[in-house]
Amino acid sequence: MDTPVLIATIVLIGGMALFIAMGLPVAYAMGLPSAIAIVILLNYDNAALTSAQRILAGSNSFPLLAIPFFILAGGLMNTGGIAQRLIDLALVVSGRLPASLAQTTVVANTLFGTVSGASVASAAAVGTVLSPPMRQAGYDPRFSAMVNAVSSPAGMLLPPSNTFIVYSLVSGSSIAALFMAGVGPGLVWALVCLIMVAIYARKHPELKDHGERPTLGQALLVVLRAVPALLMIVVVIGGILAGIFTATESAVIAVLYCLALGLLQRTLPVRSLPGVVLEAAKVTGIIMLLIGMSGVLGWVLSFARLPQLVAESLLGLTDSKVVIILIIMVVLLLAGTVMDPTPAILIFTPIFLPVVTELGISVIHFGAMMVFNMCLGNISPPIGNNLFVAARVGDVRLEGLIAKLWPFFWALVAALFVVAFVPQLSEWLPTTLGLMDLPAGQ
Repeated sequence: MDTPVLIATIVLIGGMALFIAMGLPVAYAMGLPSAIAIVILLNYDNAALTSAQRILAGSNSFPLLAIPFFILAGGLMNTGGIAQRLIDLALVVSGRLPASLAQTTVVANTLFGTVSGASVASAAAVGTVLSPPMRQAGYDPRFSAMVNAVSSPAGMLLPPSNTFIVYSLVSGSSIAALFMAGVGPGLVWALVCLIMVAIYARKHPELKDHGERPTLGQALLVVLRAVPALLMIVVVIGGILAGIFTATESAVIAVLYCLALGLLQRTLPVRSLPGVVLEAAKVTGIIMLLIGMSGVLGWVLSFARLPQLVAESLLGLTDSKVVIILIIMVVLLLAGTVMDPTPAILIFTPIFLPVVTELGISVIHFGAMMVFNMCLGNISPPIGNNLFVAARVGDVRLEGLIAKLWPFFWALVAALFVVAFVPQLSEWLPTTLGLMDLPAGQ
């Protein structure tokens, strides 16, 4: 490695680690060291021009338009009462399960995540509605908040998922295939949470039943009220799979559908629309800044051949596919504890993708592995956003929530390695639907 390249690499990696440790926003922690590294590799004028070009190129992508529209659709659903209807449906579905209100939290987060793709919004909506009745029913508030936190990331795996859209941008893979690849791991995530709640219920028999069970007529009414919300996922995902519209176009349709549904049912106040749009714009601005900075970072990584060096080092370290996958999963798991999903995917995908493709792992399967890892990061101290949201809406101290977290966390870590070493979980559905071909040798 040439001396300027070596110095630039040290500045890049060391600068990012230092700035993240200092608490600098991740976009700046990526962008500043990348800009300095480019100045080292090129002269100042060329560095400024290259940086500007890469920021524009990284952000100038038609598929990325899906992100702001899906974020807006999630905001409209939360404001327009769709979340409440899905929670009511979850109560009907899980009302006879052990610790029924906790199971309802899991089912509600899964349903809401399926139609919104946003785990933090799901935790806020479900926690706000279910925390008071769970407290009244005698649940430990810390446990209630923890169940809300750990079950809400299922929305990052189940389609439509903004996280998969970001991964698709970096990896160049099919959004439709990634959406379908997330179904198996997303259901595994929800199933693990349901099982862990059932185990908890065995130790707390007073929670096995709660409240009045709805009559058949009441249950049918709840289901009918929830059907329009569930139809959105049929329209959005069905249209993509049928080739009627792209993922980006489906995001626009999702916004129009949620808007029309909220206005027709008179559950979406017109005066709330500016606030919903403003909040969606704020979140979109953060994500697009991260993606723009990742364009500069990607150029430096490519110029320094860092992904190739990492691939050569890992493949030279051992010829065991299992060991290399374990190393990658542990690195991603640790990264997820200190980074949000979007920057983690933008940083580590170009580094590890050459390694996994050399091992014969499909880009789609690796995407499912990586997003599952990022879901764990969302419930991992110290950064896990879902922990903070669940603690706030559950009105508990974060420390108390974390104390209840670990049995669920380690069960989900075990599920991560099942997803990693059983590729059929993520590949079967997209392969069956003709959205991907299996790598050679599978």
